[in-house]
Amino acid sequence: METKYITVDAGQPDEEAMQIAADLIAAGELVAFPTETVYGLGGNALDPTASARIYAAKGRPSDNPLIVHIAEYSDLLRVGKQVPEDAKKLADAFWPGPLTMIVQKSDEVPYATTGGLDTVAVRMPNHAVALELIKRSGCLIAAPSANTSGRPSPTEGAHVREDLSGKIAMILDAGPVGIGIESTIIDLTEDTPMVLRPGYITPAMLSKVLGKEVIIDPGIIAADDTRKPKAPGMKYKHYAPKGNLVLVEGATEAVIAEINRRTSRNRIEGKRTIVIATEETKSRYEADTVLSIGEREDEESIARHLYGILRTCDSLNAQEIYSESFATPKMGQAIMNRLLKAAGHEVIRVSE
Repeated sequence: METKYITVDAGQPDEEAMQIAADLIAAGELVAFPTETVYGLGGNALDPTASARIYAAKGRPSDNPLIVHIAEYSDLLRVGKQVPEDAKKLADAFWPGPLTMIVQKSDEVPYATTGGLDTVAVRMPNHAVALELIKRSGCLIAAPSANTSGRPSPTEGAHVREDLSGKIAMILDAGPVGIGIESTIIDLTEDTPMVLRPGYITPAMLSKVLGKEVIIDPGIIAADDTRKPKAPGMKYKHYAPKGNLVLVEGATEAVIAEINRRTSRNRIEGKRTIVIATEETKSRYEADTVLSIGEREDEESIARHLYGILRTCDSLNAQEIYSESFATPKMGQAIMNRLLKAAGHEVIRVSE
């Protein structure tokens, strides 16, 4: 399959390009497009064949649910059989934006889209290209991240082309995304709202809007969670570079010493090593390559650069990758959730 690759303006996308993309979606084809979080791989959410094509193009397990992207709040009422009042409160506060809500699905949503579940994950993206594509296509769009399953999520159009060129009909490239990690997912089907995937919108922000406690699924940080996934990315190893990624946690001096010790050993063994560090520490490592993810206090920059750096490790043929820990105050949980999955929960904890 030849994949059309079209560059569009993120704020004012070309009408002709958008119509071509919308017609492809309406015809059951797949189109990759930008959102404010990562690039998504879109197909008609209410067409089981289109959903099956998404799974096939990504190589994604079919029990891993897809997120339905909408452009109007009324669409949530269409795909949700039971939509609680909490959903309206959260939509008023955070939509369009990086928040996905799980509700009981209506009969209109095929099980091919929900991974066989009676629930559906829904969000309204905050990106002009994404919203225009939904509206023009006349479809609700199921869209996981536009990458080969298990690889780092795409934050630029070039990342999508690297993984999916020849497998999908079209890629809309509107430049780098703004946030860089996937949306927060909150389950609203239980008595107490539960965050199933951390993101830019934190549990504290959700609790403030709802006026009650929002709990966090303990499976977010568990290394051996084998439950059937209720939300995208809950069960499988994700975001992984080709090299062996290990996280090193502890006091700064101890972390630097441990990584340098391992780097020295790797050099003797002939293994190409990359270290993921911050602006504050990058000059203190002795690896073949040191990649700065940004200033430690700028957690939004860390999140935005994370997946790109993991892909850079692949392009540099890294065999061993060591990363500092990034337990920042607001987005730290979301950043570490992605890094832990990318590393297969391989963590070295060092003391002074």
